[in-house]
Amino acid sequence: MDFIADFLAESADALAAFRTDPATPGVLTAMADTITEALRAGRKLLIAGNGGSAADAQHIAGEFVSRLFFDRAPLPALALTVDSSVLTAVGNDYGFLNVFERQVLGLGQQGDVFLSISTSGTSPNILRALEAAGSRGLVSIGFTGSNNGPMAPLCRHLLRAPSAKTAVIQQIHITAAHIVCGLVERAMFPPP
Repeated sequence: MDFIADFLAESADALAAFRTDPATPGVLTAMADTITEALRAGRKLLIAGNGGSAADAQHIAGEFVSRLFFDRAPLPALALTVDSSVLTAVGNDYGFLNVFERQVLGLGQQGDVFLSISTSGTSPNILRALEAAGSRGLVSIGFTGSNNGPMAPLCRHLLRAPSAKTAVIQQIHITAAHIVCGLVERAMFPPP
């Protein structure tokens, strides 16, 4: 019972810190504006992460392509974590370090947005993909944890979840993703 109470308290504390951080509204709005601008220009959103963040990448892409808060046209978003043939071919031929970099280089176009997700902020394959995105003219944004990792200089906008615990960081990331997607939906398809 102590574990349950402690975990719920830690989660609630992180969400409260995220909610009251004066930087939160600005970074969420900036991310949504960046994605909206790209989508209006006929570009797409590419998303990548490892482990639970890979699942988050798929979840986020699904919200854009399907719907989140209301019925509307699909929006072009692609999780770079779902094609097992590409992941295993690149992993086998070039190494796991390159699984997202190769996809960014092959699928990304100038003006697309690359959302990188790394709870540690130090995932080597995410950092390589961010560098590739920069070289191709993609706009990079990112979700990470409270550490001061090397993602910041590679991202136009970086959301730092106020926790160092992976599970709690991921809870903040999916909350942030829902907010960003909701803002994009409202901007692309204004309610009557």
